[in-house]
This record gives sequence, C-alpha cells and structure tokens, in this order.
Amino acid sequence: MRLNRFLARTGVASRRRCDELIASGAVRVNGAPPTGAGDRVDPAHDRVEVEGRGVVTLPKTSQYILLNKRRDTLVTRSDERGRATIYQGLDLRPGTVAVGRLDRDTTGALLLTDDGDLAYRLMHPRYGSEKRYVAVVRGQPSHTALRRLREGVVLEDGPTAPAQVQRLHDNDEGRARLELILKEGRKHQVKRM
Repeated sequence: MRLNRFLARTGVASRRRCDELIASGAVRVNGAPPTGAGDRVDPAHDRVEVEGRGVVTLPKTSQYILLNKRRDTLVTRSDERGRATIYQGLDLRPGTVAVGRLDRDTTGALLLTDDGDLAYRLMHPRYGSEKRYVAVVRGQPSHTALRRLREGVVLEDGPTAPAQVQRLHDNDEGRARLELILKEGRKHQVKRM
C-alpha cells in the first residue's frame, strides 16, 4: 500500500496533508525517512511514525453510514459562526468524510465513510456517479424548460452535463416536484439550474 494512502486511511490527515507531512520529513518508516509519498509499506510488518509517534494500524473493515441530513445543518467539520454541522454528536472513525455535499437548507441522504477509494470513485466526475435530487419549483415548468434541463443548460461557470429530469407531482399551490439525476456536482447546481 502507498505510504500516503496508509497514513490517510489510519486517520493521520487527508491524503494531501499526508503528502505534505512526508515531504517535510515528519514521517519515518522503520526509522528511516521515505523517499516519497508513493513508497510502499506493509502495515503488517513496517513501523510507520509521524512526528515521532507510532501510527495505529488500519481498521479491519471500513465504516459506512447513511445519514438523513436535516435542514439547517452544514456538511463541514466545524463552522466559525457556530452553526450546526452533520458531524456534531456522531462517533466517527478518523478519516471519515461526507461523500459529496448538500446545501444548508437541503435535506436528504448523505453517505459518510472512511473508505477513501469509494469516496473518491463516487465524487470524482470521471466515474459518472449519479446523484438524485427532488426539487420543488414555483410554477409549472414547460416542456421546453424540461427539455433544456435534459440537454444541459449554461450556468455562470459553464454548461452543465445533460440531466435526467422527470416531473413527479404538481400541487394546488402552484408548485411542481421534479426529480433530477445528475452526473456532476457543482456548488448549488440544482438551485442554479
């Protein structure tokens, strides 16, 4: 296993921060500095230290939590303004991350895991993982508006990929519920679309 991946999986820090620790000389493998972040280590046989302290071993299994995110919570570790976050009150292993983000006022299912490979595959656009959203919109979208969403629309940061869009329900209050399935995840994308 690559050294930076081992350190990230054991909860030392993010993989990028682990690369920095390795480059700064803070990491030792069997008492010697590694040649780089890509050095191979065998967790069963090699002793890895960070800043003079031994690193705990890898957990035997990964942790997967499906969280029902509430409205008015942030998908962040801490908030300088003291607002509620999804991590408060949860007993999580080191290195557990949210797979994706939901806006503060958005509710829904959110996966938390310490399985870095899975998190990467689900979040990186090149893998095309689908994200399902249900949006309540004012008015009744025309067939033309729905077709434009299906073909992709142009936002301030460029065109979106085509989306799967389906009208779920219209109500008496002049609102419609739409299901959108996206293969990308830009900031506030559904709202902006």
